[in-house]
Amino acid sequence: MTPPDAKNREHMALVEKKKESGSIGETLKTVFYAVLIAFGVRTFAYEPFNIPSGSMIPSLLIGDYLFVSKFSYGYSRYTIAFGLPLFDGRILGELPERGDVAVFKLPRDNRTDYIKRVIGLPGDTVQVTGGILQINGKPVPRERVEDYVGKDGLGRETRLAQYVETLPNGVKHRIIEETDHGALDDTPVYKVPDGHLFMMGDNRDNSLDSRVPSMVGYVPIENLVGRAEFLFFSLEDGTRFFEVWRWPFDLRFSRLFRSVS
Repeated sequence: MTPPDAKNREHMALVEKKKESGSIGETLKTVFYAVLIAFGVRTFAYEPFNIPSGSMIPSLLIGDYLFVSKFSYGYSRYTIAFGLPLFDGRILGELPERGDVAVFKLPRDNRTDYIKRVIGLPGDTVQVTGGILQINGKPVPRERVEDYVGKDGLGRETRLAQYVETLPNGVKHRIIEETDHGALDDTPVYKVPDGHLFMMGDNRDNSLDSRVPSMVGYVPIENLVGRAEFLFFSLEDGTRFFEVWRWPFDLRFSRLFRSVS
């Protein structure tokens, strides 16, 4: 016959095991729900991106971190978190507006994220002549403003010609030009196919975009990931996100929570 003390100890051990099992189960359930919520937010709402190149200067700088809205243009396999191929085509899709800054998957590999400005819509003709953008045969007005002041690779101050460009729908945005006679300043006429977009960077002489058919070319609307909405963080070029000790010196406070336009 088992003594009462031994029975109590056995009972307490069983209770502890049940508690431990329940605790592990609750932890696993919490982790599952957290992953599910993160998956849902990244798929249907917002996803963070950072800017690794200067192709969108002056609008976006290297070291900017921004949120992209997934719902702006509807959903495709490329808006799904982790790129899961759950379906083909696009659902609840809306055509971007000319002038939107959008993230898309590079057509030649459908994996690499690019961010550029929507310049040409389906059916448009786009050409650059002497540095002047032309849409549907009409030159896009640009107004010379103050120089863009930046730094070169050696940290020396540089000044570049800066303009405010006004697209046919009235959207105004800034561009910079090193020259009006560069390799991409005189192009053939591009006719944007149905279901595609013509994308360009604001740093016109330093942007690999739809003007280079072999590298980017026309972008299928299905490849859109989302519209760039606002900056939530920004660090000086050369400072990495995990270098927290450099934040007090390299954080660009003036760019925090700035909308992308």
